[in-house]
Amino acid sequence: MKELADLFLTFCRIGGLTFGGGYAMLPMIQQEVVEKRKWATNEEVMDYYAVGQCTPGIIAVNTATFIGYKQRGVIGGIAATAGVIFPSIVIISIIAACLQNFADLPVVQHAFGGIRVAVAVLVTTAIIKLWKTGVKDKLGIAICIGTFVVQVLLGLSPVYIVIAAILLGIAVKTLEKRKGGKAQ
Repeated sequence: MKELADLFLTFCRIGGLTFGGGYAMLPMIQQEVVEKRKWATNEEVMDYYAVGQCTPGIIAVNTATFIGYKQRGVIGGIAATAGVIFPSIVIISIIAACLQNFADLPVVQHAFGGIRVAVAVLVTTAIIKLWKTGVKDKLGIAICIGTFVVQVLLGLSPVYIVIAAILLGIAVKTLEKRKGGKAQ
């Protein structure tokens, strides 16, 4: 029971202290889940993010569910999921009740402007950490650049991009193995 409470409270803190969605949560998830609690490795968190991006739903919720499931099975997944969404439900309810009365105030507009800047920095930090963990060779660099170009130019769904990256990675590594070459 203590571990379930720990899952709930950890993800409740993550959900309550990060703004900007799943990518903005990545630095805090890495700190809490990887470094502090050792519930997952950086590679596992990155895999959870990749799968969470491809599955229906919110990436932060999907990632919390995966981590909770890894720790305690279905009930762990439920506890982590409930924890990560609980603060949002409370905050959104309060904001919805009050925002219409205060949305036009300059201080509220400035606060949202500050939040947007902070979220941009958090997302940039997450990208740098993902780069360091995920891009390990020339193939990784090529997939990263190709993915960026395809996303910017074509705006394809992340699902198609991830599936294409998976297939390309498998194909290239299989060909390298057949040729007796090693991965670069």
